[in-house]
Amino acid sequence: MTPVTKTKPSAPAAQMLDLSKAEVLIEALPYFQRYAGRTFVVKYGGHAMGDPEAARDFAEDIVLLKAVGINPVVVHGGGPQIGQMLARLGVESTFVDGLRVTDEATAKIAEMVLSGAINKELVSWIAAAGGKAIGISGKDGGLVTARKVTRTTRDPESLIESVVDLGFVGEPDHVDTSVIDTAVAAGMIPVIAPIAPGADGATYNINADTMAGAIAAALGAARLFLLTDVAGVLDGEGKLLTDLTPADIAKLREDGVIRGGMVPKLETCIAAVEAGCEAAVVLDGRVGHAMLLEFFTARGAGTLVRA
Repeated sequence: MTPVTKTKPSAPAAQMLDLSKAEVLIEALPYFQRYAGRTFVVKYGGHAMGDPEAARDFAEDIVLLKAVGINPVVVHGGGPQIGQMLARLGVESTFVDGLRVTDEATAKIAEMVLSGAINKELVSWIAAAGGKAIGISGKDGGLVTARKVTRTTRDPESLIESVVDLGFVGEPDHVDTSVIDTAVAAGMIPVIAPIAPGADGATYNINADTMAGAIAAALGAARLFLLTDVAGVLDGEGKLLTDLTPADIAKLREDGVIRGGMVPKLETCIAAVEAGCEAAVVLDGRVGHAMLLEFFTARGAGTLVRA
């Protein structure tokens, strides 16, 4: 068998490659300058969490943001991992409007998976990429106080509404950013599990998108990134919509273009930008370095929502 030898690119080709890299850096320079010292809140979740290569890319992106003077704050999900653990333990799950009905046993398992395995794995990925991360949850330093979430259902025949008890499912009622401010001032990257105590002393599981949106609003973040499993918001022909306002979103919902799981994500974006976050972005976390492409290039890579 004839051995295969690798050849180096010719001098002109190498120069073109170097020039291309330089042009990318030049294009990104105004963004570095404009957002130095600002905060980006990044929700990391979806199936990208189970892909080591995607996790490595994500960690490198977070470390790069920190290196250029931006302060990233990571909030992570873990629904599939919680589901796997519950299945392994023989615990059945039911859902209402995409929220897992959570009894006390399920809440303890969710905390174990989110604050334990997933949180520390992300901290390790960031450390491997050269960053200094600290893993916390909404319980630490009084970061988040939760309130219980309830949902109503309507009987299709009688049209009578009834309240559904979701158990220990919560949403942020109050955010105290002191522990985040302390970590950032020490040069660390906070990695936050969406678990928080309620005023009643119980532990609540919070949707990671909702948690990230509330933290972004409280921090007055320059960006909220929701990394998900789709390219962003698509129009009726499947084309990516790159810029939306709350009014645009309302019209698209009315027309049936926005539906299903995208509705709560965009509700989170709207709540965040109307409460103080500069802009929110929904983008595909499965695409390598999608967050950097969205923010540091003119073409972008997702759907931007501004108030």
